[in-house]
Amino acid sequence: MKISFMTLGCPKWDLDTICRRGREYGFDGVDFRGYLDTIDITTLPMFTSGVAATRRQLDEAGLVVSAVSSSISVCAAERREANLEEARRTIPVARALGAQNVRIFGGGDLATSPREELAKVGRECIEAILNLDGAQELHWLFETHDLWIKSTDCTLLLDAIPNPAFGALWDMGHTSRVGGEKPADTYAAIGKRVGYTHVKDAAYDPQHPQAMQDGWRYVFPGTGVLPLAESIHLLKANGYDGWVQFEHEKRWHPDLAEPEEIFPAFVQWVRGVLA
Repeated sequence: MKISFMTLGCPKWDLDTICRRGREYGFDGVDFRGYLDTIDITTLPMFTSGVAATRRQLDEAGLVVSAVSSSISVCAAERREANLEEARRTIPVARALGAQNVRIFGGGDLATSPREELAKVGRECIEAILNLDGAQELHWLFETHDLWIKSTDCTLLLDAIPNPAFGALWDMGHTSRVGGEKPADTYAAIGKRVGYTHVKDAAYDPQHPQAMQDGWRYVFPGTGVLPLAESIHLLKANGYDGWVQFEHEKRWHPDLAEPEEIFPAFVQWVRGVLA
């Protein structure tokens, strides 16, 4: 397996810093979820008109772009046109960067529509995306996130769209911490469609100043209670050889550890797990 970091975890790093420290810490790749002050990289010249120079710099640093993490929410009917427009922008950017994977969300509103109806909206949106020029050369990965954390819910979309250009992104922390699932149960439901992973650890500590509304807080990999190593071993045992990506949410939680501290700690931990 290969390891990467997401720019969500280093929102103040410019490209020079991303390249230098990414390789210094021992990463194989980088996942772009924003760059400096902009969350949608497809609107930035360095990823459009100047993408060749950006790709060249990443190549020279030995870093592969493991994914472009979009904001597309396929089950939100009101976002249909915005989703398609973002997909149209993302396709040439991902291809120019050499990225195979694009992260997408489910989203939607259960207060206005039952899950089955949201899944129908999502299926139609994904099918429309896959019909765009160049889309099927990429892997569109539906994250276990928001309303779609439980793997059995995700199968409403995955089973409806067997196209290999569509798959699952297993956020191991979400399915365990929020979904209450054991890794074996998640794998049984979506494992064969997993094309990418997100890894972050957490501990239940409701009195801690960094605790989220549910009482959990993010901690250094391997120091929390989430079954991350078990999940990675399960994937490895079943032939997964894709990316293990560290999703450090520094952009959303500025009080979390600095990337200069936690990124190398992740590399040390995950290399031990993968050994």
